[in-house]
Amino acid sequence: MFALLLIFLTANNEKTVEARFTDVSPKIDGVIEDVWLQADSAYDFVQYIPYEKTEPSQKTVVYVLQDKDNLYFAFRCYAEKHKPIASFTKDEDYVVIRIDPFGSKTTGYYFIVFGSNLFYDGWIHDDGRTEDDSWEGVWYQNIKLYDDRLEAEIKIPFKSIRYKKGLDQWGVQFMRHIADNLEDDYWTEVLQQEGDLVSKWGLLTGIDPQATGYYFELFPEAYVRYDRDEVQDTTEIKPSLSLNFKWDVTPQTTLNATIYPDFAQIESDPFTLNLSRYPVYLDERRPFFIEGQDIFRLSDFGPHNDFFQTLDIFYSRKIGKSMNGEAVPIISGLKLTNKSKNWNFGMLGAYTGKYTGIIYNDTIFEPNRGFGVIRAKYRVMETSDIGMLFSGEAADKDDYNYAIGLDGVYRKGANQLIVQGAVSDKSEKRGWAMSSGYMGYMGSFRTRAAVEVVHDSFDVRDIGFVPWAGRKRFNVSCGPYKIYPKGLFRDLYFGPGITIMQEPGDTNWSKLGSVEINPNFRNNWGIYAGITAGPYYEADTDYFHRSVNFNAWGPLFGNYFLFWCNYSYAYNYRQGFLAYQGANSLTFHYSVMQQMRVGLRSNLWIEWDTLNTIMAITPRFRPYIEYRFNASMKLDIFSEFVMDTPGTDFGETDLLSVRTGLLFSWNFSPKSWFYIALNDYREQDQGEIKPQYLIGAVKAKYLFYF
Repeated sequence: MFALLLIFLTANNEKTVEARFTDVSPKIDGVIEDVWLQADSAYDFVQYIPYEKTEPSQKTVVYVLQDKDNLYFAFRCYAEKHKPIASFTKDEDYVVIRIDPFGSKTTGYYFIVFGSNLFYDGWIHDDGRTEDDSWEGVWYQNIKLYDDRLEAEIKIPFKSIRYKKGLDQWGVQFMRHIADNLEDDYWTEVLQQEGDLVSKWGLLTGIDPQATGYYFELFPEAYVRYDRDEVQDTTEIKPSLSLNFKWDVTPQTTLNATIYPDFAQIESDPFTLNLSRYPVYLDERRPFFIEGQDIFRLSDFGPHNDFFQTLDIFYSRKIGKSMNGEAVPIISGLKLTNKSKNWNFGMLGAYTGKYTGIIYNDTIFEPNRGFGVIRAKYRVMETSDIGMLFSGEAADKDDYNYAIGLDGVYRKGANQLIVQGAVSDKSEKRGWAMSSGYMGYMGSFRTRAAVEVVHDSFDVRDIGFVPWAGRKRFNVSCGPYKIYPKGLFRDLYFGPGITIMQEPGDTNWSKLGSVEINPNFRNNWGIYAGITAGPYYEADTDYFHRSVNFNAWGPLFGNYFLFWCNYSYAYNYRQGFLAYQGANSLTFHYSVMQQMRVGLRSNLWIEWDTLNTIMAITPRFRPYIEYRFNASMKLDIFSEFVMDTPGTDFGETDLLSVRTGLLFSWNFSPKSWFYIALNDYREQDQGEIKPQYLIGAVKAKYLFYF
């Protein structure tokens, strides 16, 4: 009998909490009232940082309730050793809820509430390895801080999220961050080697949504845009309207659409000095394409991955691309997505208008184009996936570009294996590409390996971002990875590696050796240092390549600090010769007061000539100010200065350009925003900084939902 009981307990050691039904809905005011006494609770949290698998320094309890329309959570976070911290502009206490309403064990939502009552939400993908903050849901929260505790209440309407109909058990995870000692505690045990995996969450039982009908959101947008072209001496005022809507056709299927969208308030891309042969990848900033963008990609290893190159056969920046400094107009867009226990499916279509401009006295013309993307992904072996991605565009039967990609990813704990391949057709020029990678642990050794072959004729220039047609590459690194239960270090990795590569247009193979070290400290600081060297062939040049990388990051005075640098002896494609070059970056912001912080994002590029003499230094400084009036209203102001210094003669430094921006944003109601944006750009002309253009916009976006 005892043996049977032991087997039963071992087989059912997954943590569970019941969402009990209530006829009296809790008031979301940050005060845990008597109605919560009937709720089931989650407790026995486990520390993750700074000491893995140990008892937390403070006790945390989470209560769960539901009524026919909503799911409710309440956190009671005890703080007997130190008062909870609230601040708009630096590290503060916060709580997190993560739910998997599909039973997928790979995908879910997250909801974060900070001590200042700031809140964020988003998607979780790839068994917890990737987060997508583009999703914005309708939910309600409030938080109160006391001398000895923090209390937070959250209400999530069933209509505002997608879920598998009839599923009465959802995956769930709770997390608490304590700012005073930089501690993270989770309800279910999380390992530093793995991170917070969806497949290892606990269970939320008794789920029974009774809301009828389906969720519908309507976003009319009105804006007025002021354009002043100083070069052409023209002024134009452009009032306009756009319409966006979102419809949850079923609890698992959502339709999004946009008509004549405007992105006037979107911040300009920062200046980058590119010395390599490949273009710079630019992040998406436009709301329609940001939301759900994680669906329309082939699998990767998540953020901070530098050893594996995914085949990006869809790159949303190609829709409404920039020409002559202006964006090709987007007339309409449509997006359909479906998430279920085993299937993820998405379709995206967009139609762009005509554009005519002049560059260097030559007329350029962009015709109407239609874009289409289809993505399907099926879950296998609980946490792994196989999938297909199609992307294409066409202006007419002779001007088109499309690609089809297949991918598979095997996940088991901290181990991942990805295999993907694609074929392309660019107006009858056809090619293929494949890429595969592995990251995992064998005992105390961590291994990362990747292989990539891109055919010379593989071409997705109008739909994707794979500019290295003709490249072949193999790389592997392997070394000891150690987690320390106590002491200065939290973990430490040291690994040698090799890279074998053939650059496009070259028949010779480059062979590089490398060594890297990456310690992470108990106080949340981290360092990365790496050295790479070996014979290299590119641009018809045979040389001995060498480079050094150094990164350092961590909390400084409760604020974030990041520094990185790279110095190498490589081919300078900007100058067209082989020489030393260096790139440096510094990011830091400082909280002046609870509501305001000042920051700096800066770069410094250094170029040597063939005689090893510094020939040019290009600094970029982007100071900014962020002021929070409250949790829903803020003002951002920045200026970007780009300069040029000939050699090391700093007295002759020229100011090349100045860009100044202002954005006031007010989230006055769920998913409803009011914006005021200004963007002023000036650049050097015959020794003087002269105005080029001024753009101003006032925009309102209001949500009607039912």
